[in-house]
Amino acid sequence: MSTITSQQQSWDTRKLKRSLRVVQFRKEVVAFALVAPLAIFILLVFVMPVASMISRSVQNPEVIDALPKTTSALRHWGGKSPVPDDAYRALVLDVESNGGNNDAGTAAGRLNGRKDGFRSLFYKTASALPFGDNDAAISAQEMKKRLIEIDPRWGDSSYWRAIASESSRYTSQYLLATIDYRESSDGRIVPVDNGASAYRSVFMRTFAISGFVTLAALLLGYPLAYWISVLPARKANLVMILVLLPFWTSILVRISAWIVILQGEGLVNKALMALHVISTPLPLLFNRTGVLIAMTHILLPFMILPLYSVMKSVPASYTKAAISLGSHPFGAFWKVYVPQTLPGVGAGGLLVFITALGYYITPALLGGAGDQMVSYYIAYFTNVALNWGMACALGAVLLLVTLILFALYRKIVGTEIKVV
Repeated sequence: MSTITSQQQSWDTRKLKRSLRVVQFRKEVVAFALVAPLAIFILLVFVMPVASMISRSVQNPEVIDALPKTTSALRHWGGKSPVPDDAYRALVLDVESNGGNNDAGTAAGRLNGRKDGFRSLFYKTASALPFGDNDAAISAQEMKKRLIEIDPRWGDSSYWRAIASESSRYTSQYLLATIDYRESSDGRIVPVDNGASAYRSVFMRTFAISGFVTLAALLLGYPLAYWISVLPARKANLVMILVLLPFWTSILVRISAWIVILQGEGLVNKALMALHVISTPLPLLFNRTGVLIAMTHILLPFMILPLYSVMKSVPASYTKAAISLGSHPFGAFWKVYVPQTLPGVGAGGLLVFITALGYYITPALLGGAGDQMVSYYIAYFTNVALNWGMACALGAVLLLVTLILFALYRKIVGTEIKVV
């Protein structure tokens, strides 16, 4: 009897476990079904574009797609020995097959970056071909002779080394260019020539502008957020509406308003001249000053909101207790209140800085030639130069900087939490 009872209990236990697993599985399916649309949306609009951008920053398909036979013939050529005769034949066949399409033009532009004069050489050769009705029957030596007759530069091995250097579908050229480096003909990574590029200074300018805007937003936003946090609820809500009001206005409208305010005959200059502070209008537009003022104004709410949310949760009794124990009001504020708001300072600073890194419209409309940030060059390579590799490389570097800043913020905040 006891054996039957034990078996019954064991069967009931297994049945109960199966039922619990079924219930748990159903809950997981429901949870996945609820999360799946958001996960798919993030995958489609964020993960896949970012992955595509990163992969495109190291891809180099232009030359190898336009000159497949030539790059194949030069793939095992070391660059020291004479150019293989088969490469001349391959070049003629490649140019004849696609010398006039867009891919060939893009390839010529890429090769011109490796060797000056390649674009004109390529188009001169394309216009002189074909040699005859059956160029495939002409010997490689004869092809070489005729190409050099078209332009003696084909006898210069440096032009062929330029093609050989682009014979791979993947390259580090774009990423190296973002820090003003390049790969030399012998495979070494060396700095670019003076005046050839300035991306390092562009990145430094971008970080400097973003850092200044973040600091200015903190200095303006901290006292304002503190004032809002100590107001009665009704007045605080009214002030927060005023803080959020710019979000309901187009950024182009706000920039246009700053153009009106900062111009030579604008409100600022007229007010200063009326007060006899200045005798001539200040140059506040189309320079760094206008960019900093407008960006600080536009990004100020991104600093106020995190600060206000943290300050609202800090009990006022802590500061009052410190004052009652003999601390100076400013000392109590600095040593008791401010440390508790540091998470808001970090979150607001990170949000403003990262947002400022990618700003394009404000510097483009209010700044001069020396005030453009990395986003301007990304737009240039995307829309004007059509150099997607360089645009993606610049975007990848900005993404890397953003991830590093976020990781540092998480580490600092985590350390502070552990200490407290």
